[in-house]
Order: sequence, then C-alpha cells, then structure tokens
Amino acid sequence: MLFFSVFKTLTEQTVTVELKNDLCLIGTLKSVDQFLNIKLDNVKVLDEQRYPHMMAIKNTFIRGSVVRYVQLPSESIDTQLLQDATRREATRN
Repeated sequence: MLFFSVFKTLTEQTVTVELKNDLCLIGTLKSVDQFLNIKLDNVKVLDEQRYPHMMAIKNTFIRGSVVRYVQLPSESIDTQLLQDATRREATRN
C-alpha cells in the first residue's frame, strides 16, 4: 500500500501513463485507487500519428490491469522519504 499512498499525494500533477498496448497518455492525475485504476483529465496522446482517434479524448478512466508504466514528476517525489518508508515496510514483513 506504500505506492498507493505515493500516488494519492500526486493528484493534480501531470503524469504519463503507458498502457500494455503501447499507447502513452499524458494528463493530470485526478484520482487513483488501490488497484491502480487511474482517472486523468486534460489527456494528450504522445504518438498522435499512430492513434489519431484518441485526439478527441479529454478525460479518461484507465483500468489498472492495462497499465504498463506510470511516469511520475521527479520534482514531486521525495525519494529519501520513499526509501525510508520502503525499508520500514520491508522490516515489518
């Protein structure tokens, strides 16, 4: 649940979501749940030439099981805090 907590702090940030079908979407993170279901606003398609039908999409809901990667804004992540929390969680298990 550690990464879920990190994602919850990133609402209203711009993220890039790569799906398993190679579609990359950039948008504002509106919400995320424990299954990595993601809601994005102000969506833009990274490869518009390959996916022209996606140009009309402005907001979307992405099921967590189709997500390959989520690129987070590096300036919004406190890596030291994340490392410490990961260590604490690992010692509990």
